[in-house]
Amino acid sequence: MRLKGKTVLVTAAGQGIGRASVLAMAAEGAEVWATDVNEALLARYAGVERVRTRRLDVLDKADIARTMAELPALDVLFNCAGVVHNGTALQASDEDLDFAFRLNVRAQMWTIQAALPRMLVNSNGQGGQGRGSIINMASVCSSMKGLPNRFVYGTTKAAVLGLTKSVAADYVGQGIRCNAVCPGTVDTPSLGERINANTDPEAARRAFIARQPMGRLAQAEEIAPVVVFLASDESVFATGQAFTVDGGITI
Repeated sequence: MRLKGKTVLVTAAGQGIGRASVLAMAAEGAEVWATDVNEALLARYAGVERVRTRRLDVLDKADIARTMAELPALDVLFNCAGVVHNGTALQASDEDLDFAFRLNVRAQMWTIQAALPRMLVNSNGQGGQGRGSIINMASVCSSMKGLPNRFVYGTTKAAVLGLTKSVAADYVGQGIRCNAVCPGTVDTPSLGERINANTDPEAARRAFIARQPMGRLAQAEEIAPVVVFLASDESVFATGQAFTVDGGITI
């Protein structure tokens, strides 16, 4: 029970990596608040031990503040919410880039701004417990590697890596760690939707698999152990890092 006694908040917890991580952390003893804008997805947690659910729109700063105020404590924040846009620089619209920055970057900034006071000890010796782990969802498609037709996505995920390092640098002496998880291509419902939007879904799936040196897509359950590690005290000396789980894309 590596996370016994820890309270965790996960965004975009309804499916994919978010859901796999919620289940993995709850199995390790954490009290997990699973949040998502889609309440129907959250309903699937009914009866799961140590998991509480709450609808949360991470594009609503006030909603984030209300959610944080409900938590009895906060040891771990996992920012999993995000969006993927398809296309090159010539195909990107201002609206696409604006929305991706709001969801992929600014929403993480807002949740971190709301979480830090729950983790930090203030000048009066009050506030949080003086420790905490912030985990941000990034991607190998970022400043790590350029991938075709991912201009908007790669740009915003590169910003997530910068955000992660900045938070880590600011609070490294105050017991707060901030790291990023950088997956390769993961077989999630979100990916399935993007594949099925193609005129030839089978060809699209083969193309995603072809760029994975292991010859297959990752499963969400193969990313979750990295999240558990970063949430646990086993990673207490790690901060400001991008943890790559990409099946060899960046070799």
